[in-house]
Amino acid sequence: MKGKQKGLVQLFIPICLETLCHMLAGVVDTLMLSSVGDKAVGAVGTANTYIGMFIIMFSIISSGMIAVMTQYIGAGKNGVAYQARQVGLLFNAVLGIFMSLMLFTCSEFILKMVGIADSLLPYAVTYLKIVGGFSILNAVIPIFSSYLRAFGHTRQPLIATLCGNVLNLIFNSIFLFVFDFGVAGVACATVISRMFNLTMVMLAAHRRVKAKQSPERIRNTEVLKNIVRIGLPSALETALYNVAMTLIIRFLNSMDSEGLNVTARSYAMQITNFSYSVGAALAQANAIMTGWRIGAEEYDACDRGTKRAAVIGIVVATILESAFALSSGALMHLFTDDPVMISLVGKLLAIDIVLEIGRVSNLVFGNALKTSGDALYTTVIAASFVYLCAVAGTYFFGIRMELYVVGAYIAMALDECVRAVFMFGRWNTGKWRQKGFLS
Repeated sequence: MKGKQKGLVQLFIPICLETLCHMLAGVVDTLMLSSVGDKAVGAVGTANTYIGMFIIMFSIISSGMIAVMTQYIGAGKNGVAYQARQVGLLFNAVLGIFMSLMLFTCSEFILKMVGIADSLLPYAVTYLKIVGGFSILNAVIPIFSSYLRAFGHTRQPLIATLCGNVLNLIFNSIFLFVFDFGVAGVACATVISRMFNLTMVMLAAHRRVKAKQSPERIRNTEVLKNIVRIGLPSALETALYNVAMTLIIRFLNSMDSEGLNVTARSYAMQITNFSYSVGAALAQANAIMTGWRIGAEEYDACDRGTKRAAVIGIVVATILESAFALSSGALMHLFTDDPVMISLVGKLLAIDIVLEIGRVSNLVFGNALKTSGDALYTTVIAASFVYLCAVAGTYFFGIRMELYVVGAYIAMALDECVRAVFMFGRWNTGKWRQKGFLS
């Protein structure tokens, strides 16, 4: 297989750029919405939070598909990889239609149930009806993107995302500044750009991948079982992590009435998200290679490759985060001139050096374990320590010891580093060698 000859760097760069494009799209939407007003920004941010929670359901299939497809591709059974795409597409399409109908018809009820402020409700309902009503796009796009990446075609999803972002910017400008559609215009621009993205990845998958012609097939129930075996624990891990972060933010909100701690965390995250994107992309690229190598029974190469990816990730995270910490004063002057805020964010960025070293190790070894079939272990470890260290630690260091947001960052760094030790330990045992679907 041609894609199998690709190395880590060839896979990593397009995935990293695609991740950054997703990040920048959110920043652009926020900047353009600020012309409508702060309430519009807050309402859309709230609506997107709940859309994101529903999207977790779609990731059950898309995350499991990568593991199944790459292992069978590595074993030379491309037909089963195509079969996995078809099973995943059918499952996510049905779920996507259901979620679209629910979010369109029940948007106001959902928002009132979570207690959104009355001043934000009209904007949020409008956005949730339009974007949520087309959430089937969020269900189907990852299926075709994952299918392309599994065969080593990482540039096509990047091009589709980049073109979608440009289209989103153009329609945002037209709907906001020409037709004055406000939040509804931003929502429509988002839907149009996603439709274009979907069209591009569908066409690319049809042109680039000819796995349908390969004769290998297994039972559809076996394919779905293997996908869910990886996807369900992964989605549960994401959901539990999101709940933990919500609890941490509530603790931060209780620490001061002026929102200094939450604001400092937001500024720090805006800066460190670039480092996180690099680590996440590296982990995804290595996970694809892990699946190929396990399918081909190249276990020693898989072990060396994953450890090498972790070392690269640690070096890059250390360099980037150290640069951010050392230049925190200059970076923060782009956002604010408040000396208290600048000093506080500087402390958070210093702690974040340790946090990101732990996180990139987690991502690389954790994704490799999931792709090997050992997803349940990663979920149990993540669910345990995010509450024992991050949530409980925020309460202890932040509230009891009165370190506030600095204490929260110490707790989150502790969580990432402890989990990294467990993930590395599990990988080193070699148990993942027996977890493959073809064993």
